[in-house]
Amino acid sequence: MRIKRTTPRSGMARRTGLIAAGTGLLAAAAFTIPSAQAAEVQTFSAAQLTRASDAVESADIGGTAWAVDAKTGKVLVTVDSTVSQAEINKITERAGSNAGALRIERTNGTFKKLIAGGDAIYGGAYRCSLGFNVQDNSGNYYFLTAGHCGEVASTWYSNSAKTTVLGSNVSYSFPGNDYALVKYSNSSVTKSGTAGNTDIKSAGTPSVGATVYRDGSTTGIHSGKVTGLNATVNYGSGDIVSGLIQTNVCAEGGDSGGALYSTGGVAYGLTSGGSGNCTSGGTTFFQPVTEALSVYGVHVF
Repeated sequence: MRIKRTTPRSGMARRTGLIAAGTGLLAAAAFTIPSAQAAEVQTFSAAQLTRASDAVESADIGGTAWAVDAKTGKVLVTVDSTVSQAEINKITERAGSNAGALRIERTNGTFKKLIAGGDAIYGGAYRCSLGFNVQDNSGNYYFLTAGHCGEVASTWYSNSAKTTVLGSNVSYSFPGNDYALVKYSNSSVTKSGTAGNTDIKSAGTPSVGATVYRDGSTTGIHSGKVTGLNATVNYGSGDIVSGLIQTNVCAEGGDSGGALYSTGGVAYGLTSGGSGNCTSGGTTFFQPVTEALSVYGVHVF
């Protein structure tokens, strides 16, 4: 899955560096904190945290992600392997007197959109994952997937040979957000209200520290913890996505759009992107599903 910008946009497709069907993903494991950030304990105001976050965004460096860390009271900035020390310096310089409010950590691999949930869906030259089946108030069936998937394909199939059509895009929003709605045109396809092996009964927002599960067409079901809310990721090339759920659940290419949920049947999000893999672990970001449900006027079942 990949990352995109904070201003919602839907409709016009832009070409982005997505992973073609059958290819790999990214990698993540945080480890370095620049010495400039290892300062004395200090409490920062909401205004200082906002200015520090704005400084990271204005630096506009691909391979960065940031969110306020409630435990440390700082803005945690995660940088991938493509970000140089000079670029890190640029971030702290932009922050100026608020640089102390930043905590910078490096993660292995690179942030990418995980295009290649649950079942595999195929469109154009790409493979993604179906997130959640949903309905409108008239009983029509749709499914949700990642917006960066909707950007590169308009018709989706259940098989790589593209002989069994599922349906076509109604709309997508990416960058800024990362969700897409596809309307089923194939009445013979079973529309299950499950994700993984779990019956989805409602939608909500997880808390930091909560155990969550992700299902994707490449790597199947994996679990982990929510490490942040309202995170912003810069995937590069102007692709910035905000308001994301940050986790340490692993994911790989093709898992984009897949479902994030609880064992109690609460739908949380759609896989956007991240770094790492399911061998070494990683960092993965999810578009909150509640926003997509509200925008499109649909519900899980």
